[in-house]
Amino acid sequence: MTKEGKLIIFSAPSGAGKTTIVHHLLGKIPDLEFSISATTRPARGDEQHGKDYYFISKEEFLHRIAKKQFVEFEEVYSGTFYGTLRTEIERIWEQGKTVIFDIDVEGGMHLKRKYDGQALAIFVQPPSLEVLIERLTGRGTDSEEKLKERFIKAEKELNYAPQFDIILKNYDLQTACKEAEDLVTNFLG
Repeated sequence: MTKEGKLIIFSAPSGAGKTTIVHHLLGKIPDLEFSISATTRPARGDEQHGKDYYFISKEEFLHRIAKKQFVEFEEVYSGTFYGTLRTEIERIWEQGKTVIFDIDVEGGMHLKRKYDGQALAIFVQPPSLEVLIERLTGRGTDSEEKLKERFIKAEKELNYAPQFDIILKNYDLQTACKEAEDLVTNFLG
């Protein structure tokens, strides 16, 4: 039987800065361990299997859904699935660490509901939709079509902010990282 621990959920629309904040926290707080999500999308840039994501085929993903191996999953974009494997959370708790998530908004909501009382759910809010669009466009990693998809999704996701425990405004990255550090340290007690 796995000893249950705590979870810290960082959710935001793509481009809001959640990944940067999570990496900052991982470098500052040794009790945290990153939850590696499974996805059917191909690796981008220098992403590595088992470090950034578990890259698996759509068939494998659907097979694992059928076997109820995910604590949460969804088809984030048409044909592209993301999810959190139950074994990933157990692996981190076995080490006596706290699970930290960098997860899309709907996935974050699922985790918050499922682990209510054990989880701190933080929504990273960008200064504005315009700034978010600038950040995503500036990345240069997505096609025009994929960018449009992300903008539409981001607009919807911003409406979920009040359902999270805390809204962390990322107007200045350094300030947001410091505030995130304080929030997490307080939550861990």
